[in-house]
Amino acid sequence: MEKNINIVKGTHDIYGDDMANYRSLYECFSNLAERYGFEEILTPTIEHTSLFARSVGEGSDIVSKEMYTFMDKSDRSITLRPELTAGVLRAVVTNKMTAQRELPLRLYYLGQCFRYERPQAGRYREFHQFGVEAVGVRFITEDLEVISLAKKCLELVGLDKVKIKINYLGGEESRAAYRNALKDFFKDHIENMCEDCKHRYEVNPLRILDCKVPDDRPIIEGAPKILNYLSAEDKEKFDFMVEALKTLHYDVEVDQTLVRGLDYYTGVVFELHSAFEEAPDFGALGGGGHYAKLLSELGGPELEGSGFSIGMERVISLLAALNRRVDPKETVDVFAIGMTEEAIDQNFFLAEALRSMGVRVQMNHEVKSMKSLMKLANKLESKLLVILGEDELQNKTYTLKDLTTGEQKTLEYVDFFNEVFTRLVKIREQQNQVSDDEEDNNEDGGVA
Repeated sequence: MEKNINIVKGTHDIYGDDMANYRSLYECFSNLAERYGFEEILTPTIEHTSLFARSVGEGSDIVSKEMYTFMDKSDRSITLRPELTAGVLRAVVTNKMTAQRELPLRLYYLGQCFRYERPQAGRYREFHQFGVEAVGVRFITEDLEVISLAKKCLELVGLDKVKIKINYLGGEESRAAYRNALKDFFKDHIENMCEDCKHRYEVNPLRILDCKVPDDRPIIEGAPKILNYLSAEDKEKFDFMVEALKTLHYDVEVDQTLVRGLDYYTGVVFELHSAFEEAPDFGALGGGGHYAKLLSELGGPELEGSGFSIGMERVISLLAALNRRVDPKETVDVFAIGMTEEAIDQNFFLAEALRSMGVRVQMNHEVKSMKSLMKLANKLESKLLVILGEDELQNKTYTLKDLTTGEQKTLEYVDFFNEVFTRLVKIREQQNQVSDDEEDNNEDGGVA
């Protein structure tokens, strides 16, 4: 067996600033999702292959070309999940969630996915998706809420120039009429199109619209447009949704070739694309839509759903291209300096006590000069400095310095923790006030 310890093509290591960005992204996204009433769910990385063939669709590229599938030791076909919606809805069915909880179920997630795609900027074969699923939705406003949440996730991390591409695939009546129109149109062209399109023509002609082969695109551009085949009810719904999103001052583009790469979508589908002219095009940053039959096809009740996913790698790549961070790195609340080995040992227990109370603490683990340790504390943007030297050890005191004001005082052990928390609360209040003032200035046309 060849010994190869190089990283597998299409995967990547995440560390340093990228890791900080991933954590900050997830924190921002999850906090916002919870504000919308979603709760977290974690599903397995592996599922039975039949789950994805049944839900994602055998006519999709994901199922036909991109899945990592293998036989396990009991000769069962197992697949590394290529997306998360199918697994989340399988979990809903398996655990009978719809019978136990108030509808709609509102679930959010972060997980690794695997697709054998051609690696390129922002696209990997192992990647991470954040997303939400609302199961048991009945109203247009619930779909709009999902789209708005996706948009706000990106706004929250500073990506305010995002275009929403949107289309409407319609209900069964509209889709059947459109499918027949596509079959009729492509029958005279299909022999000159790629092999994938020939297969899609037989299995699901809507998939042809998703073809990226350059020679096929001019033909596809001339295909019938779905909005001409919507029922009056579907047309009314879609018009309302587009106008509602524009009322929210979102940049909206109706794209009638947008079908997404998954067969379970019905009704509205959408994608989020960067509108930053100064950054490369990383493709869709995220997308989603409405699904009417997915839950019932997996053995659950006749409930409709709506959801989206955002590609974490693509967002990170866009932020890097814009030379932006999600958020500044979490700064340190307290930096504990020990001037002797005995002081360092004592600071270890002090740091652990503060950390257990939610305070972010760093400390030195070897004796160094005060100058070098102060430099490190400033680099970490520490708010408070604790100094423990020979005098403090002898007198059973701590020296506490507020690095935001320069004020310094010596405290006995009994008073130390109360002083730390009092100062941290005050510092955070001042920071929040500065943020509020900057926001007011921006709203008034001032410069922050």
